[in-house]
Amino acid sequence: MKLSCDQEKLSKGLGIVGRAVATRTTLPITNNVLLATEQSRLKLAATNLEIAISYWLGAKVEEEGAITIPARLLTDFINALPNERIDISLSPRTRTLELKCARFEGRINGVEAEEFPPIPTIGDGVATKIEPEALRLAIAQVAFAAATEETRPVLTGVKAEFDGDTLTLAAADGFRLAVHQAPLATPVAERTEVIIPARALSELGRLLTEQEEPVEITINPQRSQVLFRLKDVEMVSQLIQGAFPNYNQLIPQSYSTRAEMSLSDLAKAARTASIFAREGSAIVRLQIMPGEETAPGRVVLSARAEEVGDNVGEIDALVEGEESKIAFNSKYLSDVLAVLRQDRVALETTSPSSPGVIRPVGAENYIHVVMPMFVQW
Repeated sequence: MKLSCDQEKLSKGLGIVGRAVATRTTLPITNNVLLATEQSRLKLAATNLEIAISYWLGAKVEEEGAITIPARLLTDFINALPNERIDISLSPRTRTLELKCARFEGRINGVEAEEFPPIPTIGDGVATKIEPEALRLAIAQVAFAAATEETRPVLTGVKAEFDGDTLTLAAADGFRLAVHQAPLATPVAERTEVIIPARALSELGRLLTEQEEPVEITINPQRSQVLFRLKDVEMVSQLIQGAFPNYNQLIPQSYSTRAEMSLSDLAKAARTASIFAREGSAIVRLQIMPGEETAPGRVVLSARAEEVGDNVGEIDALVEGEESKIAFNSKYLSDVLAVLRQDRVALETTSPSSPGVIRPVGAENYIHVVMPMFVQW
């Protein structure tokens, strides 16, 4: 192997594939990154056996070849070099990668490319395309609600339903539920449901920041893997097998009280209350009060930490229905408010012991359900 490439592009590529490098593993080779020449480009690839990320960058290739190199060592070294051309050569006999850039050079011992786990290829299956911004918003508004505990593996994933020209993502962790509908740029030929690991979608969300062209999505015929193809990047993820709960049953179909308010006002009040909530039991109480004649309706947020103190915040709201009380985990309330994009938000409640529903006003494609905390009022 003998080639030259740009330090900045190589550094960027290593940063992208580095997200898939294994951290804790029984297979040491997955701590490495694969470097391989491919059609006058340099391919970088990494996998932790759950997800695999490949990245291609332009290079002047003089001799073909492939090697795997410890990812962290290589990345740190490349990042420390000046932004100039890097000459890379591999000694086949010693498996040593030699790198030269300006007045710096380094030699790193590698491991044969044949020992690297094969990166899955998905040629056929259910295929579609989606605009990157639509997919990024869907991931941002849903993935955080998936469970992080492995006790119920299906809940660590996001259910993805491809139906006609609509993609529905849903995640739940037993305490909250997030559902987002996004338009597909290319309709699917058949309705398909899979469970994608939330971690994989979070990584994909990071990759989408610079993407402009539609993202290609392909699910293999066995429904065991999904491929996301971006410009210069491909990510393959294993799919989670199992039955996802029927989340539609968890969405309340009616409410007795609805409060519509400014998102920024509610987020600020929730943030203030969470300062006291975190010192106690992480509970934020919300009291919804209808307006009276000339006075507007209001929502009062309060939090109390027994040994520290308490706080009360009040915001104006358009209130339908009767007076209502509900308490939420402060983190769950702050999490959902952080991903909303609209100026106004609606909170729908039925009773202090029933789930609360949070919806962005003016957007019909997102709903968030939060289980209440049981408190003494």
